[in-house]
Amino acid sequence: QVQLVESGGGLVQAGDSLRLSCAASGRTFSNFSMGWFRQAPGKEREFVAGIRRFGGNTGYADSVKGRFTISRENAKDAVYLKMNSRAGEDTAVYYCEARAALLYRRGRDGYEYWGQGTQGTVSS
Repeated sequence: QVQLVESGGGLVQAGDSLRLSCAASGRTFSNFSMGWFRQAPGKEREFVAGIRRFGGNTGYADSVKGRFTISRENAKDAVYLKMNSRAGEDTAVYYCEARAALLYRRGRDGYEYWGQGTQGTVSS
């Protein structure tokens, strides 16, 4: 089992930065590729960013490319998402998810663990 706990959400204004953290426990963190997903009200959960087990290779949804940065620190069992936010479109509950594989995936299938999420709200 892997436990994931997201933190760092809150209310920010458009253009402000927000840094989300996800702390992992239970198994060797470096065995997992990680993804950040988000779910806005009335919408399905969608891929935001992914990072492979040892970093060095990342991917982003087109809607966040150039504005968000995913990173990880295996020594701290943590993955992060830095956001330069836009009003409305980035407001969502953000989830980190873990996949026991070298590579992340853009779809939710294959991710075995996820946290409870953290709310990020961007005002105009």
